[in-house]
Amino acid sequence: MPLNTLIFDVDGTLADTERDAHRVAFNRAFAEAGLNFVWDVETYGRYLKVTGGKERLRRFLDDHPQHQRLSDADIARIHRRKTDLYVEIVQSGAVALRPGVARLLRAARAAGWRLGIATTTTPDNVEALLRSTLGEEGERVFHYIGAGDIVPHKKPAPDIYTHVLQALAADPADCLALEDSENGLRSALAAGLHTVVTQTDYTRGQDFSGALRVLDHLGEPEAPARIVEGKDCGKPVCVGLEELQAWWEEAHAAKSTRPSA
Repeated sequence: MPLNTLIFDVDGTLADTERDAHRVAFNRAFAEAGLNFVWDVETYGRYLKVTGGKERLRRFLDDHPQHQRLSDADIARIHRRKTDLYVEIVQSGAVALRPGVARLLRAARAAGWRLGIATTTTPDNVEALLRSTLGEEGERVFHYIGAGDIVPHKKPAPDIYTHVLQALAADPADCLALEDSENGLRSALAAGLHTVVTQTDYTRGQDFSGALRVLDHLGEPEAPARIVEGKDCGKPVCVGLEELQAWWEEAHAAKSTRPSA
């Protein structure tokens, strides 16, 4: 079958949410909880490599024993408050979709393609972002949204992608994932999905081996994206369904011509 399903990551892929939304919300939650540390841009970028907000905070505390020790229940409570604060930031209109995202979603829906989300950020975060950027019916753009602590292991484990594929009754061979990070790419590849990466300032320089293309964003007709890794590196492009289909077919053709072991 031809390519007919796109599965999107959220943070960094649909919108560049990390530095000025998630990080800010964490710091506000820390201040409310009376914690005596702040995550600056560099520190947050370092711990962003840990998937999951609760897991990220736990790793930071483990690495900095001079700070107050927190129980798992304390961390969960702070993370819940951080989610509330993040939702407030997003609902204020402070976060926009990345270039080309809305255009690609509209084209895929018009062509009858299925759309999914595979993220381990909380469902409230996803709902707030989609409603703020796509309107009150934003969630209905997607045929299935996999979010939150619904799988045993977070990215780079394949669990969330496997879950979404099962919910969509989709064959990974007919799908394409869109990601922004090495952890996300590894998760999608492990689930059998070809993947296109749109890197961010935080993920630039990560290992994107195995991606079909790595771009700075998806592009708009008046402001094309640029391929920064992979075939056609340096080429300007406005990524649409035709480009994704061509890259996907190229990958399948290459796989079919490889000698068997």
